[in-house]
Amino acid sequence: MVEVLPIETPSLGDRSYLAHDKNVAVVIDPQRDIDRIIALAEREGVRITHVAETHIHNDYISGGLALSRATGAVYLVNAADPVSFGREPIGDTDTVDVSPAFRLRALATPGHTFSHLSYVAEAGGKVAGVFTGGSLLYGSTGRPDLLGPAHTGELVRAQYASAHRLAGELPESAEIFPTHGFGSFCAATQAKAASSTIGREKRLNPALTLSERDYVTALLAALDAYPTYYAHMGPANLAGPRRPDLSPAGLADPGEIRRRIESGEWAVDLRNRVAFSAGFVPGSLSFPLDGSFASYLGWILPWETPVTLLGETPEDVAQAQRELVRIGIDRPAAAATGKPEDWVGGRPLASLRRATFGELADATGPASDPAHLVVLDVRRRLEWGDGHVANAIHIPFSELPGRSGEIPEGDVWVYCHSGYRAMVAASFLAARGRRVISIDDEFANAAEAGLPIARPAAPPKEMPR
Repeated sequence: MVEVLPIETPSLGDRSYLAHDKNVAVVIDPQRDIDRIIALAEREGVRITHVAETHIHNDYISGGLALSRATGAVYLVNAADPVSFGREPIGDTDTVDVSPAFRLRALATPGHTFSHLSYVAEAGGKVAGVFTGGSLLYGSTGRPDLLGPAHTGELVRAQYASAHRLAGELPESAEIFPTHGFGSFCAATQAKAASSTIGREKRLNPALTLSERDYVTALLAALDAYPTYYAHMGPANLAGPRRPDLSPAGLADPGEIRRRIESGEWAVDLRNRVAFSAGFVPGSLSFPLDGSFASYLGWILPWETPVTLLGETPEDVAQAQRELVRIGIDRPAAAATGKPEDWVGGRPLASLRRATFGELADATGPASDPAHLVVLDVRRRLEWGDGHVANAIHIPFSELPGRSGEIPEGDVWVYCHSGYRAMVAASFLAARGRRVISIDDEFANAAEAGLPIARPAAPPKEMPR
């Protein structure tokens, strides 16, 4: 009997797994903050003897090497991956005995990467499940474009073949345990199920129900932008990430915070967007912890820019620090806790207005004077194409640092899907002296509020380049 325990990382949309037979355990695709994995093994009363990677990850820094060193576990990494550290090389059809009654069997399942492996867990000679990493996901597959456009065509067809290999070689009762698909941008689309089996995927997954041609066409059409920090994850994982330092950052006084902002560093306010809009340190940026904090910060932050974390409590700062080490932002430059009044040293706070789509409709209606008003949509390309406020300007929030000069003069009303990215963008523009109104509302309410919605037949010229 093998018990599989997921280790959730909701902010990145991933799962790691600890699978054990009551005595020994294997960990699949561990996140970098391995203390929670070690704690789980201790609670279960099992010893970690093996750590396995399905692939060299693009969306987070792996904790595999550090976990194997901390526990003395065998570290399984594909023999084809050119890593810079010692590992136990493994390849297609190789088997590993975790215990006398529990073994892993590797299957080559390229598509998300060229060297991707899935691991079939077998107990008592029967298939207990399969760890599919970024191959077969719940209702989807991993995206095939993260290694660059030159490889996407080959990888998307390999992904189709890999899904069919899994479906053909494994029993329909086998549970699947993917790493991606729970919000990760490594997934082509996101999971709508909490669990699945090979049989269920054979009935519902486009990779297994469509022809190769139709699958390829549909998947490529669904791909959109992914975080820019991904470019740094593969090289870091090949080099062998060390265990992170989660000790508290040094505390900054108001003068240091101001100096850091004035020198071009980032001061990141972790409070919710309602609190931020009411009063914040001039020049600071809003990245609330109540969303995909690390993904969005890593997406827009110029790499290696020093970051000062501003949070209401030490626990908030510690949470942010933990999330950032997962994407390779190892240490905050500084931190401060308390209230924004504590961070400005007697200087005035800045503020910005929050609004609804109804208020935007009033501001652009027949009785208004919208001549000095700009509507800015900061969503991604596919979101824009599905429908947007007519006459809005489209600049995805991740491109705002390089394209803010394209925004015309006037009050900027900025919106996204639900308000998170809108506030990020609003804080960025406010730091650059623009008068900005953040629409803290669901885009689904825009049409109901009376705003005209446009759906372009083709991407406009101002779409992402």
